[in-house]
Amino acid sequence: MREQAGISILEAASMLGADRSMISNIEAARTGLSEERVRQIACHYRCPDSALVDALASMAGGRRTRHWWDEYRGKLPDGHLDVSEIEHFATRIRTAQTVHLPGLFQIEEHARAIFDFAVPRLPRLEVELRVAHRMGRQAVVTGENPTPYLGIIHEAALRLEFGGRDVSRRQLDHLADASELDHVTLLVIPFSAGPFHGAGQSVLYAEGLVPQLDTVQLDTSFGGQFVDAPTPLGNYRSLLDLMEGSALPPGESRRLIRSIAREL
Repeated sequence: MREQAGISILEAASMLGADRSMISNIEAARTGLSEERVRQIACHYRCPDSALVDALASMAGGRRTRHWWDEYRGKLPDGHLDVSEIEHFATRIRTAQTVHLPGLFQIEEHARAIFDFAVPRLPRLEVELRVAHRMGRQAVVTGENPTPYLGIIHEAALRLEFGGRDVSRRQLDHLADASELDHVTLLVIPFSAGPFHGAGQSVLYAEGLVPQLDTVQLDTSFGGQFVDAPTPLGNYRSLLDLMEGSALPPGESRRLIRSIAREL
């Protein structure tokens, strides 16, 4: 907002009766803001987008509340808590995974097996904390007001037997059952589709209250990366659209999931 208004940090500090370091800390997310402060800043910056201001103010007000993931603060890397937060505030979630199944639909044994493969190897306590945190995240799709969800999964992810055959069978049955929920759409890209856009990608696209608050999380073996700049967000929307085009329809995807489960 400040840059679009052509206001320098020094000018912003003068407007708000603050020093330059406070403005820098706000913009670097080192200092939190109240709902009233958000609206004051937006007014000084002459932001014409009332929907964006309302969305930011709503999020600022919500931060006063202690959320379930706060109990993991200091126990797990901040990136895990950031994922919880963007999912919590999302109005719609889209994911694409080619090796792992969606974390929001993993059973405990499957999640535990995945964390056991972390490099470097995680202590048992941290594995259990990560499993518990992952189960807690699932409230966004299993709670009273679930968030609409669309997940794209490559067939390879369905066939990797994390935790062994029995765990994999129960995991796939759970995934197929979840796909029957009204707010959940799961699409499978089969091996028969051949090469496809986004091969090797693991993407979580959380749609915000307004498009400017959309966030992408890219999952890697060594932590998550977050993207919120307009151009890459547009690129990831296009990528997910292309991946959807390579996938089977929901009914056929569900039948393939159950068919693979029966083979185990």
